[in-house]
Amino acid sequence: MSSQPHTVLPWVVRRTRLPLLSLRCVDCRSGSATVGEGRFRVNANGKLLDVWLLVRCLSCDRTAKLTVHERVPAGSFDPAELHGYRVNDPDLVASRLLDPLLARRNRFTLDWTGAWRLDAPSARLDEAWPVKVEVVFEDPVPVRPERLIASGLGLSRNEVRRRVKCDIPLRRRTSAGFAFTVMAAG
Repeated sequence: MSSQPHTVLPWVVRRTRLPLLSLRCVDCRSGSATVGEGRFRVNANGKLLDVWLLVRCLSCDRTAKLTVHERVPAGSFDPAELHGYRVNDPDLVASRLLDPLLARRNRFTLDWTGAWRLDAPSARLDEAWPVKVEVVFEDPVPVRPERLIASGLGLSRNEVRRRVKCDIPLRRRTSAGFAFTVMAAG
């Protein structure tokens, strides 16, 4: 039997909705917020613009602002980007929310619980061995490869540790694509 994989399966991790924000509310001290439908606020002060992403506390419904741009000359914006801010473009909302620099500047983290799914073709693990799987992430969803593989293949995590050879550590969170090979049982 060849040591090369007989079957190569593509797996894709996709976002199903925008993640929640772990962000302390100044009113109720709750720790969760959402962007809701995703709205920007653009404010002009002379020739300078401020752009904020509006977020809402899930507990008390208070609205807060996350600074996207602060005191930027209006002429330095790409016209399409500025139009996107004005019309609350959903793709622009997503790209700004997923920007790690925005998260660091505004002191929030993303809670991806229930905000993603794994699209994987059904694997018949009783056929050709070994099976190689290539995982691709459409968005930076942080997952533990061990749990993702166990869920996708319907195996226990102990069995994943025994049967899977992976190009990255199984127990460390990642949001980058990776590949693994499932070996035959026993």
